[in-house]
Amino acid sequence: MKEAVASLDEVIAGLGPRLKRIRMEKNTTLASLSETTGISISTLSRLESGDRKPSLELLWPIARAHQMALDDLVTAPPVADPRVRTTATVREHVTILPLTLRPGGLQAYKLLVRPEDSEPRPRTHEGYEWLYVLDGTLRLILGEHDLTMKPGEAAEFDTRVPHWFGAVGNRPVELLSLFGPQGERMHVRAKPTV
Repeated sequence: MKEAVASLDEVIAGLGPRLKRIRMEKNTTLASLSETTGISISTLSRLESGDRKPSLELLWPIARAHQMALDDLVTAPPVADPRVRTTATVREHVTILPLTLRPGGLQAYKLLVRPEDSEPRPRTHEGYEWLYVLDGTLRLILGEHDLTMKPGEAAEFDTRVPHWFGAVGNRPVELLSLFGPQGERMHVRAKPTV
């Protein structure tokens, strides 16, 4: 019985933030919701902040205003297992581990690039790529640029520009790669250098 009480307390404690989130997702102001439900703005605000305990008389008109079942308003949707379970593939000297499951759009990968003795062969294809070095040293040839990147450094580029990357020295390089359709750019905020 204690578990049921704790669960009910958790539902009630999470209800205020959930009410606010639903209202914000529906692009509704407190004033508009007050007008639709007949509940004062003050009461709605106190419900959302958790300062007022919810009652059926208050929740029912809010559920109707949002065109939701009362059950959907009161209980949070179940959360699916968020872990991404994929299998790594090996192509030539690169081990590729997908970090996203959805097809199309922006894709994330963890790459392990082993050193190789062959000459760089830049190539082109549609898309836009962002690389972030986690460990080791990466050599990136991009058009006329020949760059050496250390851990913590990132690069982004249009993949229609001839490019190639590989490990420097005899150690593999570990990196994250975000790849998306042409024109889709990644934005990374970095602390400005003084």
